[in-house]
Amino acid sequence: MALAARLWRFVPLARGVFPGPRLRRAAAGGRGRGCGRRLRGPEVMGNLGAFKRSLLFSALPYLGFEAYRLFSQAAVVHATAKVFGVEEILEQADYLYESGETEKLYQLLTQYKESEDAELLWRLARASRDIAQLSGTSEEEKKLLVYEALEYAKRALEKNESSFAAHKWYAICISDVGDYEGIKAKIANAYVIKEHFEKAIELNPKDATSIHLMGIWCYTFAEMPWYQRRIAKMLFATPPSSTYEEALGYFHRAEQVDPNFYSKNLLLLGKTYLKLHNKKLAAFWLMKAKDYPAHTEEDKQIQTEAAQLLTGFSDKN
Repeated sequence: MALAARLWRFVPLARGVFPGPRLRRAAAGGRGRGCGRRLRGPEVMGNLGAFKRSLLFSALPYLGFEAYRLFSQAAVVHATAKVFGVEEILEQADYLYESGETEKLYQLLTQYKESEDAELLWRLARASRDIAQLSGTSEEEKKLLVYEALEYAKRALEKNESSFAAHKWYAICISDVGDYEGIKAKIANAYVIKEHFEKAIELNPKDATSIHLMGIWCYTFAEMPWYQRRIAKMLFATPPSSTYEEALGYFHRAEQVDPNFYSKNLLLLGKTYLKLHNKKLAAFWLMKAKDYPAHTEEDKQIQTEAAQLLTGFSDKN
C-alpha cells in the first residue's frame, strides 16, 4: 500500500497528508476503546508486517480464525453476516487487517456499509483507503475510493464523536481528498486535520500513532519552503505554521508512550535534531533507526536512509 511515498505525503501542501504504504496496523486505530497497538513497520503504513506485540484473538478462538481463512471469500462473508454479531465481525475484521488481507477485509466490511456502528464504519473507511492504495487500483477507481473512505469516516464520527479512531481516520481521509481539490482546499483542510489529530490524542493519550502523525503535521509545516508560505499567506491571513521544536515534542511523546513502536518515528527524531543542528542527538536516533529490526520493506528503506544520513556525518567530519 502506499503510505509512505513520502511520510509527509499526507500533508496539505505535499501530496496528501499521509505517509506511504499504509498506516501500520497500529496507525490504524485499535478497537475504539482506547487501546493502541504497537506497530511494526509498515503498517503504520503499509501491509508490511506483524506488530511487535502478539495478535489478540479475544472473542473467536484461534482455530476459528484458521478455519475462517480456509473458506472461500464469498462463503465467509455470508456466514459472517448470518452467524456473528458486531463484536465477532470486528474481531474478524481486525484479524484480516493484521494479516494483510486487504481485499477480503473490504469485501467483509462493505456488507455493512449501511451500518450505524462507528466501529464498523471507521474500519470500512480504512479498508476503502487501503484498496485505493493498491498498485492495481486505477486512478479513476482510486479517486472514488478516497471519497468513499471520507464518507465512511465522516459517518463514523457522526455516530460516535468519542471515538479516537474515528477522529484519526477522518483526518487521514481528509488529507487524501486534498490531492483532488487544489492548494487552497489543502491549506484549509490542514486546520481540520490538526484539530482531529489533537482530538484523537485527547481521547486516547496512549495512541502513539496519533501522536506521531501530529508530529508529522508539525514537521511538514516547519519545513515548508518560502514560496509555499507566500502562497499560503495570499490565500489565508494566518496560514498553518509550526516549528521543529513542536514536531520534536510529539515524536518524543510518541516514543515515551510506546518505545520503539515505529522505525519512522526514530528516523524523524534524528532528522528533526538535524534540523535543529544537534548532531549528537541526531546521530543517536539515526543509529537506533538504522539498527531497528527490518520486518517490512518500509523498515528496510528507513534503515537505508538513516545509514546514508549517518554517512553524511562522517564525510563532513
